Amino acid sequence: MPQVRPTHIDLASILAEPNPSVDLRLHAYEASTSNFLRAVTNYANRAVAEITKHRNAQEADKKRLVEKTVAVKAETNQCKVKEIELLAVMEREKEEVREAETSITALKRQLALIRETCQSVDAEIEQYRALTANLKREKDRERQTLEMHAAQTGPELNACETRLRCHIEGIEKDRLLIRFTHIDKLDIDREFSFVLDVASSSNQVITTTPPLPNLPILLNELNETRDIFHFIRSMRSAFAELVEKH
Repeated sequence: MPQVRPTHIDLASILAEPNPSVDLRLHAYEASTSNFLRAVTNYANRAVAEITKHRNAQEADKKRLVEKTVAVKAETNQCKVKEIELLAVMEREKEEVREAETSITALKRQLALIRETCQSVDAEIEQYRALTANLKREKDRERQTLEMHAAQTGPELNACETRLRCHIEGIEKDRLLIRFTHIDKLDIDREFSFVLDVASSSNQVITTTPPLPNLPILLNELNETRDIFHFIRSMRSAFAELVEKH
């Protein structure tokens, strides 16, 4: 901007002129003033722009700080929630560990009981094995005794069947069917029979054909004497007496 230099004024010369006047150079002053005002305005505008720029930057920084603060708070809240969840998970895991330890303790007790039971069962098995072996030996002796008795009674049985005209056979377990013939002289093939149950110490007659009125007496005698051959002879005699009465 051009500078306006002050002009030296010779007041005496001016006053000596017929029409004294002073050239104030207003055009240069106005130009200088206009330039000054324009410079001030430009400065003000630059200052305002700079201030606005700084304010906008500060607002942006403030906004970023606010957003970052909100994000940090949100992340902090999420971390707190995760921490609470992790604490709950840890508590559940601790509870599961306690339950597992309790279950393991109970299972150990059960295992100990099972081992004791197995030992007891093994001992019982050994006892049963010994008992079974003893029973087997006794059964073997009984079988041998029965075989000896069978060998001895076989001829007696054959003689009894031949003499008494009867047939003796086993029909069920511990039951004997005794059939007689040659009792009825009018019909020698007519059969008279009875079924004897020898399962218990008290012998029983299950059925007779035909029925015998004096059967209880004969049965009592059998249970007292334990003589089956004599009982068979008595039953034949009872059937014969029954035929003669009729």
